[in-house]
Amino acid sequence: MKFTGTDSYIATEDLMVAVNAALTLQRPLLIKGEPGTGKTVLAHEVAKALNKELIEWHIKSTTKAQQGLYEYDAVSRLRDSQLGDEKVKDIRNYIKKGKLWQAFEAKEAPVLLIDEIDKADIEFPNDLLQELDRMEFFVYETGEVIKAKQRPLVIITSNNEKELPDAFLRRCFFHYIQFPDKTTMAEIVQVHFPDIQQMLVREALNLFYDIREVPGLKKRPSTSELLDWLKLLMVEDMPLEVLKSRDPKKLIPPLHGALLKNEQDVHLFERLAFMSKRDGR
Repeated sequence: MKFTGTDSYIATEDLMVAVNAALTLQRPLLIKGEPGTGKTVLAHEVAKALNKELIEWHIKSTTKAQQGLYEYDAVSRLRDSQLGDEKVKDIRNYIKKGKLWQAFEAKEAPVLLIDEIDKADIEFPNDLLQELDRMEFFVYETGEVIKAKQRPLVIITSNNEKELPDAFLRRCFFHYIQFPDKTTMAEIVQVHFPDIQQMLVREALNLFYDIREVPGLKKRPSTSELLDWLKLLMVEDMPLEVLKSRDPKKLIPPLHGALLKNEQDVHLFERLAFMSKRDGR
């Protein structure tokens, strides 16, 4: 069973190699790359292509590793005992299964997505080392060991907000998703907008990639933002001349709110536009 991409996801050759290597080695696949390069979507597409269940664990700054295993609700049990509820006799009624537990007990090997692991505390990856390595964990409240029936394909994404521990990295197969070049990006656009005019795509991509190269840009626009921008250009029926006649290094692009996502970058383009007009007098 190999991943070869899907009709709705353009996977580069090196990305397909990485996914299949993780499958062969039975190791977690650690995916890094710019925000908006399709890291999270990859897990969805791999699950679809391999006909596997997808279990998603989206990490927040407050997420603890234990939550991925299980959580014991001692407060509810105490309250129910005060009310004389019969279910307090079985402690299992107060144990909530986490995403790893769900993945471990699946009858067929699922795809487990641990999304944006770098958002959590620095100790979070280390706290999952043994569980991801041995594919088992101990439930202290019941005294049982939960073992994976089938080893899931674990896909872990990171936006590089924090460095991950070496011990954790050693247990993963690593792949960095390079930002798509123009040819690959044109293929991605074609998948999302099969009826789009090719002249519009060409001019929009030229402007888009020029914007990404503007010095001092705080957040370079991503693939998802390009797709939003193209959708707006089509809805507004933007004339090609508007895209052709603008120097993206000097003038703010049309419908820029889809591409520029903070005030510093908008002000940067406004300053460049002002300087261009002043120098052109």
